[in-house]
Amino acid sequence: MLSVSNLSVQFGKRILFDEVNTKFVQGNCYGIIGANGAGKSTFLKILSGKQEPTSGQIHLEPGKRMSVLSQDHYAFDEFPVLETVVMGNKDLFKVKKEIDALYADYSDENAEKIGELQVEFEEMNGWNADSDAASMLSNLGIKEDLHYTLMKDLDGKQKVRVLIAQALFGSPDVLIMDEPTNDLDFETISWLESFLANYDNTVIVVSHDRHFLDAVCTHISDIDFGKINHYSGNYTFWYESSQLAAKQRAQQNKKAEDKKKELEEFIRRFSANVAKSKQATSRKKMIEKLNIDEIKPSSRRYPAIIFKSEREAGDQILNVEGLSKTFEDEVLFKAVDINLNRGDKVAVISKNSRAVTAFYQIIANSEKADAGKYNWGVTTTQSYLPLDNSEFFQNGDLNLVDWLRQYAQTEEEREEVFLRGFLGKMIFSGEEALKKSNVLSGGEKVRCMLSRMMMKRANILMLDEPTNHLDLESIQALNNSLINFKGTILFSTHDHEFAQTVANRIIELTPKGVIDRYNTFDEYLEDPKIKELREKMYA
Repeated sequence: MLSVSNLSVQFGKRILFDEVNTKFVQGNCYGIIGANGAGKSTFLKILSGKQEPTSGQIHLEPGKRMSVLSQDHYAFDEFPVLETVVMGNKDLFKVKKEIDALYADYSDENAEKIGELQVEFEEMNGWNADSDAASMLSNLGIKEDLHYTLMKDLDGKQKVRVLIAQALFGSPDVLIMDEPTNDLDFETISWLESFLANYDNTVIVVSHDRHFLDAVCTHISDIDFGKINHYSGNYTFWYESSQLAAKQRAQQNKKAEDKKKELEEFIRRFSANVAKSKQATSRKKMIEKLNIDEIKPSSRRYPAIIFKSEREAGDQILNVEGLSKTFEDEVLFKAVDINLNRGDKVAVISKNSRAVTAFYQIIANSEKADAGKYNWGVTTTQSYLPLDNSEFFQNGDLNLVDWLRQYAQTEEEREEVFLRGFLGKMIFSGEEALKKSNVLSGGEKVRCMLSRMMMKRANILMLDEPTNHLDLESIQALNNSLINFKGTILFSTHDHEFAQTVANRIIELTPKGVIDRYNTFDEYLEDPKIKELREKMYA
């Protein structure tokens, strides 16, 4: 279907890809993974022809159509929404425009040409194009009254949905998507997962959403050491098997026979779990393709994120009474009553992300509520990761050692040896620990903020979208750390896997009050009574 031959990409002295040879087969969904800077987005650009490699070739089977999720949210501003979607099938759209132009200047001379084009249009299922596009838009949450609106009149999140519909339109033979779940809510992501799970053609996707990768991928394509290797299975299988392989490599004295038995048992156990699940990977008989010989250790580096509390909190954690907040005449939340218990791990959600951020700012004492009050227990200590961390990096002259020293609790922690060791565990090794704080990437800033939180040793953690900007390795490490944390957690996230594995309680802030349930995240989303209640609270 799509093949890559002798692909090399070099920027100056840096070699990103070195003589890569691989192919993407029809019916499979490939999740492209790799450390930050490994070249995931660059690889997609080269596959789609938007960037030229240093050497090598990309070959798409003749007669096949490729579609790419557009990253330019302004490219179609002057076009109506419905037309923008149909433009996803360029050949069909071209024929449609030719027919429209000939009808606009109709004459007996061009009647024959119109007839020929209409036959071609019918063969492309063109007469159903508008209805198919409208159906896809509705499934993605774009209501019918917006279908003839100009793209420039939509907000950013609506544009993302239209561009996804454009990429999916007309069932392209090869579909390429870079971070398709960004700015989507959980319901829309779930629809997209189901759509791709039943998609018969080739999908190549980059995503930091592990639940999404697990739900849609039949293969994981790992970019490492300038090469790309395909592994049968979804992300969880790749991650767990690579961790097992790394552990086995460290056990030099273990017999090869014992190692093989351990790997076989791992595949058997994983296969049983997949067979019982709703995950799309089973539709491609992923289980039959799992191969012991494919399991190899990863060269990935995972930060050592470990939260420990200086003291255990008592029974009184947080009491919230009648909390309300309005922003620019929009009710973010109203009459919120919450009593937090020790050990609660709460996913705080809302259809309006500003409501969640405002709630955190209020209970962190950096914003005032319009009404209501809150009280933290006297034995509690809180550590807060805000959505916007820019104020912590305003002094750009500080290197990372000095930046972190500001949050040291003891004399020992102020020592350079300690600080460098701490930063090293957070993947700021050697000279990286002397980076100036004003040149950090978004992900590096979040790792610094997590380091600050760890040094505080609080028994209450508050995290507003902590996975933003992090790579998969850091997300996995943070996820595992919060699962193991013995204290109380309030967190918000668009990462489904994160919410499902950490939360034992869901609190949803709405304009008409609060929904508060001791559920897993999946139970909360799937409960029909809760669905009905949510509709009423936002109506």
